[in-house]
Amino acid sequence: MIDNIQHNHSGHDHQVHDHSHVHSHDYEGFESFFSNQFSDIIQHAIVITTFVFLMMLVIEYVNVQTQGLWQRKLKKNKFSQYLFAALLGAIPGCLGAYTAVALFSHKLISFGAVVTTMIATSGDEAFMMFAMIPKEAVIITVSLFVIAIISGLLADKLVKASWITSKFKENKLPIHQEEIDCKCIDKTNLISKSFSIHRILISVLLLVIAALIIFGVLSLHGQLWMQITMLIAIAFSLFIVISVPEHFLKEHLWDHIVKVHIPKIFLWTFLTLLAVGILMGFIDVETFISNNKVLVMMIAVLVGIIPQSGPHLIFITLFMNGTIPISVLFANSISQDGHGMLPLLAESKRAFVAVKLFNVIIAFVVGYLLLFLGF
Repeated sequence: MIDNIQHNHSGHDHQVHDHSHVHSHDYEGFESFFSNQFSDIIQHAIVITTFVFLMMLVIEYVNVQTQGLWQRKLKKNKFSQYLFAALLGAIPGCLGAYTAVALFSHKLISFGAVVTTMIATSGDEAFMMFAMIPKEAVIITVSLFVIAIISGLLADKLVKASWITSKFKENKLPIHQEEIDCKCIDKTNLISKSFSIHRILISVLLLVIAALIIFGVLSLHGQLWMQITMLIAIAFSLFIVISVPEHFLKEHLWDHIVKVHIPKIFLWTFLTLLAVGILMGFIDVETFISNNKVLVMMIAVLVGIIPQSGPHLIFITLFMNGTIPISVLFANSISQDGHGMLPLLAESKRAFVAVKLFNVIIAFVVGYLLLFLGF
């Protein structure tokens, strides 16, 4: 009996030892993760945010420079509308989507055309894809362009848009006088004479980033082409910052990009990379996804309904890590449009639901078809 008690006690000690060993292993795993990967995650988040910032700055500059051009060039031909709408969607960020909503609310483009834009766009996630997976980003963007045009044609054939647009007022889309005056380039005076605090801060930020790249602090994974591309983009961005009028600098660059987009993009990027890093380190995500691809596809499409940039970044990160197939990322890219749909939600709840519903159906069809074909 004493032997049995001793044996049971020994077994209990062995179980306690096993539990303590598991807890010790988990602790060591967390400690190893934060010591080895945490700094890499921060650096990766800084690099991605910087790349996105430079792309946003250039696109904002080009958008203001061509302000009003699309109104003069937009033709009544339906196919031209789809083509133009797909081009708007292919522009990284939400500027193209905002433009399409404004045109649609003024009855300048059809319901199918706005569907085209929302399928073609990936919102701010397009910036992320070009920063993280540039080759696949080009493939997805071109493919979405084609699918978006076909979807727009189908939408206008299948949906009677009169019940959606009945409350819209037909009107020429206004251009603010400040936008017309903001020519961005004065050939007689390429360097602005106004050196405000905003101009100085952005210029210093760009120079610091350039120095970090040159001296290898931001390694960019040792890719020379990425370093050269970033330095060229920084040089052009610096020219923009020191040459544009104060209106463009404050209203478009500082108040819009620096204050609104950049903090959110860095936070979402950092938290997503951190979450995926922890997930991949402590949970067998690959096995779960490989055994539940149909469920993961459904989640990817339904998450796309959220009219917000950020949550979709997890699918880009999972794909970059080789955890999900491109079909899942593709379906998510079709169903989501960043916060490009928010203006439409303000204009018409009915139109918002109709566009989202159509896009989700297309995402399911294309996503599951690609999955069935082995992509």
